[in-house]
Amino acid sequence: MKWKRIPLGPLQTNAYVLAHENGTCLIFDPGSEGRKLIQYIEENGWTPLAVLLTHAHFDHIGAVDDVRNHWSIPVYVHKKEQHWLTDPMKNGSLLFMGEAIITNDADVFVEGEKTLTIGPFCIQLLETPGHSPGSLSYYIEDAQVVVSGDVLFSGSIGRTDLPGGSYEQLLQSIHRKLLILPEETVVLCGHGSETTIGAEMDTNPFLNGF
Repeated sequence: MKWKRIPLGPLQTNAYVLAHENGTCLIFDPGSEGRKLIQYIEENGWTPLAVLLTHAHFDHIGAVDDVRNHWSIPVYVHKKEQHWLTDPMKNGSLLFMGEAIITNDADVFVEGEKTLTIGPFCIQLLETPGHSPGSLSYYIEDAQVVVSGDVLFSGSIGRTDLPGGSYEQLLQSIHRKLLILPEETVVLCGHGSETTIGAEMDTNPFLNGF
């Protein structure tokens, strides 16, 4: 498998495409610039199977309908944020952008920690709340990556001052769900560059002494 980070929109939110050797792929967090994302995937000849959202803040969902409608694929989100896609107050777009970002409802609402199988992809769902109530991290062992959204960053952690956020809960999520993964696991962050579990264990100042 291989993956590609594609920063999109005014906040340069990272969308990720995880591609399998058989030509299928998954799309994570298509936050904006749907045409750009679609063009990149088509240029590589990949066939998307699903859109997986780490959470439903406005900067992670802006191109959901563009992508979903182009390929007629399902969108996954945590059940706790099932209404955020259609509510610009809940997804924060009115508060931060002054305009409504609204998409259609997701197709699949998930909750609980389980293994999700989509085509050739085997994905471990990790509930990692703290940045938002329904934050999910997606661990794909075969690719040695975890898509963390805005939970864990290179040298930092997600903000917790938004509705439903909790600093204590976020730290618990990181320590109990992410830092137990193999140290070589690559963390695909919602903003900025990727990192590894081992690097964050050793150097992240927010995690020392917890």
